[in-house]
Amino acid sequence: MVRFKKMSAILVITLILGLLLTGCGGGEKTSTTETKEPYKIGVILDISGGGSSLGIPERDTVNMIAEEINKAGGINGHQIELLVEDNKSDETESKLLVKKLVDRGVLAIVGSSTSGTSMAMTDAVNIAEIPMVSAAANAKIVTPVSERKWVFKTAQSDSLVVEKIITYLKSKGWTKVAFASVNSKYGDGGRAVFEKAAAEAGITILGQEKFGEKDVDMTPQITNIKRLNPQAVICWAIPPAASIFTKNYSELNVTSPLIHSHGIGNQKFIELAGDTANGVVFPIGKLLVAENLPDTDPQKSVLVDYATKFEAKYGARNTFGGHAWDALKIVLAAIEKAGPDRTKIRDEIEKTQNFTGISGIFNMSSDDHNGLALDSMVMVQIDQGKWVLAQ
Repeated sequence: MVRFKKMSAILVITLILGLLLTGCGGGEKTSTTETKEPYKIGVILDISGGGSSLGIPERDTVNMIAEEINKAGGINGHQIELLVEDNKSDETESKLLVKKLVDRGVLAIVGSSTSGTSMAMTDAVNIAEIPMVSAAANAKIVTPVSERKWVFKTAQSDSLVVEKIITYLKSKGWTKVAFASVNSKYGDGGRAVFEKAAAEAGITILGQEKFGEKDVDMTPQITNIKRLNPQAVICWAIPPAASIFTKNYSELNVTSPLIHSHGIGNQKFIELAGDTANGVVFPIGKLLVAENLPDTDPQKSVLVDYATKFEAKYGARNTFGGHAWDALKIVLAAIEKAGPDRTKIRDEIEKTQNFTGISGIFNMSSDDHNGLALDSMVMVQIDQGKWVLAQ
């Protein structure tokens, strides 16, 4: 009996000490931190196929952003989970992937890379009522806004690019030109806008030619252009077609200055065109010449920071990667304000103001789902395989 009483006393004392130690902070604490659900964001890009020179740097860019943000604690304590899909540069595949990602519960969709694949997604996005931010150019991706309520984009619209080219032509006194374009929604969109703008500016289009995205020889079209003896030639395409056109142009010794669209704003164009790329002039965002900008340019620090980080991980900077940077950053900024609510996220994207991005300073509204102005672009020339500001 005495022994039992002693043991009971020891147990009581032990329990009391344990409680005292716990109350005073002694021993290990049990974690009560709640793990928050990740925010899922869908990404549809042209990672393979004809648009891969755009889609690959875009994929690398969004992955780099997500890694950086997650290391810093995520958005409002939620990690970012990117569901990245390859549409294989196919319009039908792009449309199907929208449904797949919606079913997986994503809050928004970034993509896709090209005008055709992006335009193929718009109806599905509007029906699903999920915000989408494209990285492609054609203005029809976001217009008319009344039919594109849920769709936004970050690449400069072809209307801005054409305006920049027209301004450049007039500065040189060139009023007679020829126009060549790839047979795609990107090429068709650029051609239509250029035709209208040229007529209004008093610039005569002596002739027009088209070529396929997969054509490996454009000498017949360029031969026709050469016979016209234009003061300048505008080519509206992306690599590899844009590079092949440029090589053939040089091989046929065409002396008229060659002006490309912003579709060539990546190193792949130079790699494929080689020395024939030298002398080419085109309008583009400021990323390629970021270090040459004045320190007073409000974009410079953002551009240099992105370029430095991207090149350290993946190689040469790429304008199209910049479009994806803008798209994901704008989506994340909206989610930070709105939380996991698709409608509120859409509304916050539309309210984007004074957002300093890679493609420019964005000011979106209910009438403008792109939000960029002409000052988002500069004229760039390729000189000895390098990007320089055009004179």
